[in-house]
Amino acid sequence: MRLTKFTDLALRVTMRLTAVADETAPTSKEVAASVAAPYTHVAKAVSRLQHLGVLEARRGRGGGLEITAAGRQASVGWLVRELEGAGDVVGCEDSPPCPLRGACRLRAALRDAQEAFYAALDPLTVRDLVGDPARPGLVRLFVSSST
Repeated sequence: MRLTKFTDLALRVTMRLTAVADETAPTSKEVAASVAAPYTHVAKAVSRLQHLGVLEARRGRGGGLEITAAGRQASVGWLVRELEGAGDVVGCEDSPPCPLRGACRLRAALRDAQEAFYAALDPLTVRDLVGDPARPGLVRLFVSSST
């Protein structure tokens, strides 16, 4: 299974903000530079993460992005499910629909595999992802991009 670029970016943003949670709140532009992504893409990811309660965004002087307590404790499996949506791995109902869809067992097998993938991520929290040995590297990347 492969995650969408949007989910990958949202996870990287979440990890960066968790790694620097005790420091100043970076701006969306600073986060975009640190994750090597276009500002517009980061802004969309930030909006979705804010909607999910994973981070808070404050405008103006003294503003910036901050990971929430719920965001630090969020299950990675839950977060990936929310970001990826409820779609199937394969497009059986696409246009034109697959002629095998009525008798095919692949769709159910792939759905089971997808759920096993998410279930493997369920015990991990965002905080787990940024613990040592990852944290120093995440902090270093963030600091070098904002200087």
